[in-house]
Amino acid sequence: MVNDVLNKISLSVQTFRTHRLRSFLTALGIIIGVSTVIAILSLIEGLNRSVAEQIQSIGSDLVFLSKSPIVLAGPQNIEEIANRPDLTPDDALAISELPSVEIAIPDISQRLNKLKYRDKEIANVRIRGTTEKFSSVNNRFIESGRDFTKDDVTHRRSVCAIGSYVAKNLFPDESPVGKELNVRGHRIKIIGVHREKGAFLGQSMDNMLVIPYTFYEKIYPSRGESVFERAFFGYSIDIKPKKGQVERVTDEVRELMRRRHRLPFDKKDDFELGTQQMLMEIYQNITRVGFIAIVAIAAISLVVGGIGIMNIMLVSVAERTREIGIRKAVGASNQNILSQFLVESVFLALVGGVIGILLGLLLAWLISIVSPLKASVSFWMVLLGFGFSAAVGIFFGIYPARRAAGLNPIEALRYE
Repeated sequence: MVNDVLNKISLSVQTFRTHRLRSFLTALGIIIGVSTVIAILSLIEGLNRSVAEQIQSIGSDLVFLSKSPIVLAGPQNIEEIANRPDLTPDDALAISELPSVEIAIPDISQRLNKLKYRDKEIANVRIRGTTEKFSSVNNRFIESGRDFTKDDVTHRRSVCAIGSYVAKNLFPDESPVGKELNVRGHRIKIIGVHREKGAFLGQSMDNMLVIPYTFYEKIYPSRGESVFERAFFGYSIDIKPKKGQVERVTDEVRELMRRRHRLPFDKKDDFELGTQQMLMEIYQNITRVGFIAIVAIAAISLVVGGIGIMNIMLVSVAERTREIGIRKAVGASNQNILSQFLVESVFLALVGGVIGILLGLLLAWLISIVSPLKASVSFWMVLLGFGFSAAVGIFFGIYPARRAAGLNPIEALRYE
């Protein structure tokens, strides 16, 4: 059995050596389809892993409580969101006393169009008002200076810790600790610099100022009167559960907030709860749509390649009609003929698949070099490439193989 398969493969190699260019052009559709699938899957897998690491870096199993949806998906009733009760620092204090919660902090932020220090200027800086526990919740570390304290929060002190992006761009040649920044007419003293955190979904997590929320309320005494501002520019609460208590935290927080907002059992929540896992699932759903689209496009190339294989195998049957007649005359069965041509079809498709896999990996690697996208290759991708190729070879090779097997040996011997 093994020897028979090896003999058929050897004959396939000899056949395609005789028509190298024709065989390559026939396999080109397979090569393009498989290389596209492998390259895109490698990039999507790398992006998924990168995003998972970035989400994890935000904090350990964080739970997010906010007035508005954590992620805007589809049309929203802005008026309904604006009319919900605002979250407050007192809510964060009440949540922090739940048995499953380790830390809960209020978090409120705005974007500064520009921030200046002497002749230096940066744009789109995020200013965040929170508590002294911000760094613990968000896996932040002070690189130089110090973090602000509970005493700074209590006394509404005008101090801040800045991100590394702010430090590098406003203070490239000096230490920022001890310097003062002007924000909306208020002088804020820099007391610490956070270690570099990197980017999340293309947005820097280091272009920010972190100040006591009590001082933030002094800078921004009101949150605006427009519907949009009332809906989206209020407090959120970052919650760090005790180890292994994420599900319990969401249940306890939901029950607590419904009691605090005096919601009857038949009313839906007037707040939003989210987790890191939910963020990852939303991102994966987005990439899943892209994955399906890419596979559909690649499938077209594979079908075109399969039609090419069917065509060349029919040509091969016509060219080898006399050979088929001789083989049948000396005892070859229909099954022998069918399996020979089917092996040749699958072999041609697999050769195209192997070349496509190698080209796909090379393409993904080149994209990783010249862009921020990082490729990640899994064994299942290679198996998928082989599987696609083999399936195309079998599906489009059956008809030519059956046609060859069904030839009348007497008529085949007479064929010129």
